[in-house]
Formats: sequence, C-alpha cells, structure tokens
Amino acid sequence: MTQPISRVGVVGCGLMGAGITEVCAKSGYTVIVREVNRELMEAGIARIRSSMDRAVARGKLSAADRDAAAARIIGTTDMHAFGDCDLVIEAVVENLDLKRKIFAELDTVTPRHAILASNTSSLAVTEMAAATRRPGQVLGLHFMQPVPVMALLEMVRTFLTSEETFQTAKAFGESLGKTIVVSKDTPAFIVNLLLIPYLLQAIEALEKGVATKEDFDTAIHLALGHPMGPFTLLDFVGLDTTLFIADAVFAETKDPRFAAPPLLRRMVSAGYLGKKSGKGFYDYGK
Repeated sequence: MTQPISRVGVVGCGLMGAGITEVCAKSGYTVIVREVNRELMEAGIARIRSSMDRAVARGKLSAADRDAAAARIIGTTDMHAFGDCDLVIEAVVENLDLKRKIFAELDTVTPRHAILASNTSSLAVTEMAAATRRPGQVLGLHFMQPVPVMALLEMVRTFLTSEETFQTAKAFGESLGKTIVVSKDTPAFIVNLLLIPYLLQAIEALEKGVATKEDFDTAIHLALGHPMGPFTLLDFVGLDTTLFIADAVFAETKDPRFAAPPLLRRMVSAGYLGKKSGKGFYDYGK
C-alpha cells in the first residue's frame, strides 16, 4: 500500500539529481539526496545552492524561501538513509545494469510502502521493476533539464505499475508544478522518440553539406518558433547523451531512425560533448 508522500529520496546529485532535489525541496518536501562519496555530495549541494541563488537574484525566489528549501535538503553517502522515504527517485547515469543494481538495493532499504522511480530518458523501466519485489510500485519520472525551469514531467507507466502507485506519483508531480504527460514503457518514451531522430537527421544533413549549422539553427528558430535550433540544442543536451540514447534505442529496436551518424560518434570520441565540455558544434571557451 502506498502512502501520501512527505519525504523524498534522490539517488545521484549530478545535474539531474540536483535539479530534482531542488524542485522537491522548494515544493515543501524533505529530501534525502545521496552521492557515492563526500566530494561529489558537496559538489551537488553547491550546485543546488548556486541555482537557488540565481533564482533569488532574478526575483524568481525569495531569500527566505531559498533558505527554507535548503534546510529541507539532507545530503548523504549512505543508501540506508532512504529508510523512511515515501518515494525514491533514481537519477544516475544511463546504465541499465547500474540502475537495476540500485533498484535491488533500494528494495531492501526503503519501507514496503515506498514508490521507486527512475529518471531514465530511454531505458526500460520494466527491467528495473523486475529487480525488485515490488514491481507494482515502480515507474518512470523523467524530468526535463534544467529541472527547476522546464515545466514538463514525463511519467512512464509499465504494465506492472499499479493504479494506486500511478495516481500517487501523478499527484506528486503536479505538486511540483509540473505538467504531466504519460507514456507506456516503450523505447525513448514520448520526448526522445520524436527528438532524437530529428537531431540525428540534422547532423546527417550537416554532414552532407546541406547548410551550415548556424543556418540550420536560425531556420528552425525563426520558421518553427523553437527556442533553439538543433545544433544549439545538441550542445545543450550533450552529444554523449544523444549518442547514448540513440544507441540504446537502436540496439533494442533496430529502427534506422536511431542509427547515429558517424560525425556524432567521432565528435563524442574526441571529447566534443557540448556546453559541459566547452566544445560541441559550437565553442563555449569564450
């Protein structure tokens, strides 16, 4: 039996985990966030604090609300700290074996009523649920980056997810101020099912010399009203992340729309990952 959510756990305090922790704390939840070591934990907490400081500077958050949210965040390196959480959201790297291991461990340390969720953007949530003794209490909660800004929450419901779990998680997502869309547990879900082929096609067209990356970006921005064109978006999402999702979906489905162009693979191999590495399709060193 699920219970109303008051205490939330987050596994991982990287970009996504930190963002999820921040929005949950600002929405009034006590949040236990876990990293593998103290150094990464401190870096993640600093990232959250910096994000909230920027929100205060922009008038989006009061200093009092920032301080109250910060006080609701508890950093840890111990998985057993999730022992009294009502919901735990896994937000580690996109590696199915690692995620299955984490879900199996969460199954042993969390209360029997707790819901277990994954922030995966493309991997099979059913596979994670199968690593637990509570598959009916497992689902996907895929937040968009940057989590404090993006309004969408993509819920992934497996054929094992119970109605009670689904409704409790949906109410939780809405309490964060997110707009909910629901996908079945199919490769790439909704957003990446449409986004990744679009980005890969843009790279293929660039390889063929159809136009410059600047002209592609300008055309999509002005003609279609997108906030950014494909190459700016690729740099923002991360070329390595795009390649990983494409490869994962292609491996499962053999859908040619997800076959990564050679240019993308070469750029990732060379360390051109986008904004996070300082170079992608554009140079951010300046």
